[in-house]
Amino acid sequence: MDDFHILEQNLDVSFADYSLLLRALTHRSFLNENPGIALDDNERLEFLGDAVLDFVVGAYLYNHFPDMDEGELTSLRAALVKTGTLANFAQELDIDRFLRLGYGEEESGGRKRTPILCAAFEAVIGAIYLDQGLEKVEPLVEKLVGPALVQIRENSLHKDAKSEFQVWAQAQFNITPHYQVIASSGPDHARAFTVRVLVGDAPWGEGSGSSKQSAAQAAAGEALSKVEYLDD
Repeated sequence: MDDFHILEQNLDVSFADYSLLLRALTHRSFLNENPGIALDDNERLEFLGDAVLDFVVGAYLYNHFPDMDEGELTSLRAALVKTGTLANFAQELDIDRFLRLGYGEEESGGRKRTPILCAAFEAVIGAIYLDQGLEKVEPLVEKLVGPALVQIRENSLHKDAKSEFQVWAQAQFNITPHYQVIASSGPDHARAFTVRVLVGDAPWGEGSGSSKQSAAQAAAGEALSKVEYLDD
């Protein structure tokens, strides 16, 4: 419970039902290795927290940027709720320190794995929502979103290379680009993918990343670089 109080201070929340917080911090690998524990893992809370975050972040952007169009709002929200951003939020709050992981997951570096951190942050948000309501979720999320939003906008991190390249390809060729995974390597907890983007049968770019999605974004970014070169 003393550890919980430390995390509560970081979250600025005092839980009425500590079992919600405990569940939010429990990865399925912990229960797989401790089958006698009568507790669910955090996946259902993750599902709920994901929906709550979409709403809270969307409302924050809507209220703070009254003149911004829907497309830009959508791009900013996507950048704020993407896996990497939420994993960073989890680390800012020291959620990683309190995770309950199975021994195997712990030994393989699970406490620093982006998907696990993202899921835990979403689960904690879900737990706060069930225990305290939106009035406690909103100030926590807004405290994290504000500084992240400055960095995202300054570095144009919300720009969606795949969407931009698709708009260009459809305007030029009336064809939607498609993506192929051409290579993958590494263990399950640290996979690396290489993806190629094609317009028709013509390759326009390749990119690598820790997920197929991030590799596809990198490939689209390379394709956009070629577009800019041709335009120049």
